[in-house]
Amino acid sequence: MRVPLSWLREYVDLPAGETGRDVAAKLVDAGLEVETVEQLGGGLKGPLVVGQVLTIEELEGFRKPIRFCTVDVGSANGTGEPQEIVCGARNFAVGDKVVVVLPGAVLPGDFAIAARKTYGRTSHGMICSGDELGMGDDGTHGIIVLPHEHEVGTDAIELLQLVDEVLDIDITPDRGYCMSMRGVAREAATAYGLPLRDPALLDVPQPNSYGYPVKVDDPAGCDRFTARTVTGLDPDARSPIWLTRRLQKAGMRPISLAVDITNYVMLELGQPLHAYDRSSIDGTIGVRRAEQGEKFTTLDGVKRTLDAEDLVITDNSGPIGLAGVMGGANTEIADSVADPETGQVTGTTDVVIEAAHFDSVSISRTARRLKLSSEASKRFERGVDPQAAAAAAQRTVDLLVLLAGGTAEAGVTEVLAPGAPRTIAMPADHPDRVAGMEYGRETVVRRLQEIGCDVYGQDELVVTVPSWRPDLAAPNDLAEEVIRLEGYGNLPSTLPQVPSGRGLTARQQLHRRVGRALAGAGYVEALSYPFIGEGVFDQLQLPAHDVARQVVKLVNPISDEEPALRTTLLPGLLGALRRNDSRGSHDLALFETGSVFRAAARPGVAVRLPVDRRPTDEEIATLNAALPAQPRYAAVVLAGAREQAGWWGKGRPADWADAVQAARALAVEAGAELVVRQGQYGPWHPGRCAELVVTLRGVEQVIGHAGELHPRVVKAMGLPARTSAMEIDLDRLAAAGGEALQAPRISSFPVATQDVALIVDASVPASSVEAALRKGAGELLESLRLFDVFTGEQVGEGKKSLAYALRFRAADRTLTAEESTAARDAAVALAGERTGAVLRGA
Repeated sequence: MRVPLSWLREYVDLPAGETGRDVAAKLVDAGLEVETVEQLGGGLKGPLVVGQVLTIEELEGFRKPIRFCTVDVGSANGTGEPQEIVCGARNFAVGDKVVVVLPGAVLPGDFAIAARKTYGRTSHGMICSGDELGMGDDGTHGIIVLPHEHEVGTDAIELLQLVDEVLDIDITPDRGYCMSMRGVAREAATAYGLPLRDPALLDVPQPNSYGYPVKVDDPAGCDRFTARTVTGLDPDARSPIWLTRRLQKAGMRPISLAVDITNYVMLELGQPLHAYDRSSIDGTIGVRRAEQGEKFTTLDGVKRTLDAEDLVITDNSGPIGLAGVMGGANTEIADSVADPETGQVTGTTDVVIEAAHFDSVSISRTARRLKLSSEASKRFERGVDPQAAAAAAQRTVDLLVLLAGGTAEAGVTEVLAPGAPRTIAMPADHPDRVAGMEYGRETVVRRLQEIGCDVYGQDELVVTVPSWRPDLAAPNDLAEEVIRLEGYGNLPSTLPQVPSGRGLTARQQLHRRVGRALAGAGYVEALSYPFIGEGVFDQLQLPAHDVARQVVKLVNPISDEEPALRTTLLPGLLGALRRNDSRGSHDLALFETGSVFRAAARPGVAVRLPVDRRPTDEEIATLNAALPAQPRYAAVVLAGAREQAGWWGKGRPADWADAVQAARALAVEAGAELVVRQGQYGPWHPGRCAELVVTLRGVEQVIGHAGELHPRVVKAMGLPARTSAMEIDLDRLAAAGGEALQAPRISSFPVATQDVALIVDASVPASSVEAALRKGAGELLESLRLFDVFTGEQVGEGKKSLAYALRFRAADRTLTAEESTAARDAAVALAGERTGAVLRGA
């Protein structure tokens, strides 16, 4: 909401010396979010005056039309002679009143004006457009043409209200009443302790039986509908400067007088209105729910398909408006058109004004479903004062009579659904208990009365909530109002007492170790949103029955393209990798740890926990039971070079082995024994995919995969060639580890190294051979490393040679050659028994 300070002063007598920043500080203290204070006309310097075009000479021989004009600026130029100005615009004629900036002036943007020669003539100034003066778009995209009643030589800076301050306020959903000058003025009046001149306090005639006929079929969707009729409007009447400037400062574009007035009243009172061309309405105006699939063309010319939940305004011909969102093209106020022969101006002369109150949930759903957010829908979604409808209609009628020469018909239509004021019972000391400080009953009552509440009672208060505050529904809401008006800065600051000695949980410690280990290995942490679209599963080539496709969908997603909670970390990480690669960073190694969400077979319903006491263990357990399972995962993605080339060597690209090694590093941190063996799953290349296995409660479980992504996945997701990835379930990895990491024992005795080369079938995984060697070598084995893989004629067709380095060491003695050799032979024997391995050369 953009709030011009000059407009705000009409309703509150702010101190004369208060600047926009002073007012913003007061409003921020009152709980509003003032984002910026814009200085309009900053650096603007005159002379800037009203001029009248005397002559126009068309200059020939240039690429674009150029005009040489003489303009009467009165005595503003010091001579009284006509001012000669070169101009390229064509939306003005001889006799028009225009805005002229003379030499010596400075326009916004530090644009100094001086006499200069151009197009073969000397131009002594400029004829100005709205953009050049920082006024914004007025719809013409051309020169400002003023009404004829303004005198030549008048100061245009004051006339056009070019110098002002505008507060840009971010209105939170619970402060819908502040999407109006009336609401912001009420907050300013309260903040300064000044009286408010409420613009909604108007004399409104009582409803009668001869107003325009209206029938409301859905009182739940529309509990109030006011209709007023104005006839005899001058179709040639234009919006006055003060009206257009206020709309422009508030961020709206002037369109036509009738539309400008409804927009102005909406900004002033917060009540959206709509003006229908009476001649286009066929019979009684109605309010009903749309029929499923019903078609309707809105003011923007788009034909829309309606839903049975949508609320529509109708006449005998069908829908004429989408309630609370946008009017229809078939009853639009007609533009004024002048007959080229007679000069007679035709257009809309009779209008019906609609001021209604619609259900906020219904309007919000319609606007979201149709992706049709409007100024009206924004206000209805946040809550509009139902009592303001009659006053807004009256204000619109008054302005149409005043500015367009219309006549207000005596008929007043008002359809009301039965209702009663909302009341809230609250102990007088409730705000004290919420804030942790003593305000006292008098302060509580005074503050509630300042926001428009009626308060009765002594120790137990009965508070009648004002109609413009639909957000006040419970005692805590009232307590919040008292606290914010008394000042959040006055609340006592009390640091919580932290119990000593607890520290991080084992799960938190593991997550930190995992992050440090991956960062130490050269990975960069990338945090992504936990939302995905279901189309990504097709890109990852997951089978239709895969558990990852069973997602938890959000009722109100941030983006309709990503309505579900993630079941895998890969989409977010791969998206980050793709973005960085497209921006020139080709050597990438990213990691993320975070929760994924698994849908339950039978979704639960969450209970609403109390806020006035600690929830019971049963209530917390019920809430947790309704939540989806949220295991914590870790994932890495790699592309480009893993080791950079330089004087030290050629470097090497990242490949599947790096992804597997990342999983091994995490297993070390968790103290778990990880088995890596060949696998096949979804996004990974079938020949370069490893499945990661641990043993839990005596049963082997696959807890992740690592390797190179499938080329089809790489192409579908726009990734660099040979991208590799790893994803693992951290919680199950931790469960497979010990309670606490055991530090390795360091022996002071020398190591004994034995190398073996074993020939096995090409189909035998190296991990199986390694597992057999570890088992057979026994406790003396300190480490085992595969350092060579060889295939060729020397080892035979269908065979491969695996060369291992075995390191033996005892904790209490120096091993003899016989002991290390015996351990090696035992390892080779078991490997031969389990995998058919034979010593190379034997």
